[in-house]
Amino acid sequence: MAATRMQGRGPSKGEIELFSPRYFAACGLGGIISCGPTHTAVTPLDLVKCRRQVDPKIYSSNISAWRSIFAKEGIPGVFFGWAPTAVGYSFQGAGKYGFYEVFKYYYGEKLFPNANKTVVYLGASASAEFLADIALCPFEAVKVRMQTTLPPYAHGLREGWGKVTAKEGLGGLYKGLYPLWGRQIPYTMVKFATFETTVAQIYKFLGKPKESYNSLQQTGVSFLGGYIAGIGCAVISHPADVMVSKLNADRQRKLDKIPSSGEFG
Repeated sequence: MAATRMQGRGPSKGEIELFSPRYFAACGLGGIISCGPTHTAVTPLDLVKCRRQVDPKIYSSNISAWRSIFAKEGIPGVFFGWAPTAVGYSFQGAGKYGFYEVFKYYYGEKLFPNANKTVVYLGASASAEFLADIALCPFEAVKVRMQTTLPPYAHGLREGWGKVTAKEGLGGLYKGLYPLWGRQIPYTMVKFATFETTVAQIYKFLGKPKESYNSLQQTGVSFLGGYIAGIGCAVISHPADVMVSKLNADRQRKLDKIPSSGEFG
């Protein structure tokens, strides 16, 4: 469905008025759909990444890691940690994309209408991610503890959540919040600011306004902008990503040969 600015007329069928409550809700739903399934789909990569961040010597390569895990545990082992990933990143996606549009509207249209657009994008994305990570952090903490301990700290989201809260209280679920903010806020700022700027430059290069292209063409432009933005995000967020795995790693039941310093996730 298209989102349009209404100029003295009601929205036609299938359209969503820009910056309306329905628009913000649609953005939040889009965040759930885009973040939950995609992060869940790459659980095998995330599993190996977290383990190698905690113990660089545990696997010689990603391929050898998947072969080893699959040989011992099958597909369930390869996708171990999918449940906290799915739930956590669905919440995070709703907050990230929904609140981004809310803050972009209030910062850019209400509070600072004459501000530089890039500054608005950076402020809106930082504010949105700040809130989104509060929802994500407990599930990320459980996921990382599950994925980086052998034998597993827990075999599922419910068990892991119960173990952490029983031993450490709710605070145990948030012990990695600061490094999570350190990872995700710069990541999201770069993502949204780069995406918005890149898309604007693509349309400028093409020589026609966005509205003159059909939905498929607009999707193609958005995909290219997102791909370019994603490269910058990965570079910016990697150092903090390593910290998250190390801070969240369970200190009593770590992988073989993991040093006692802990993990990040």
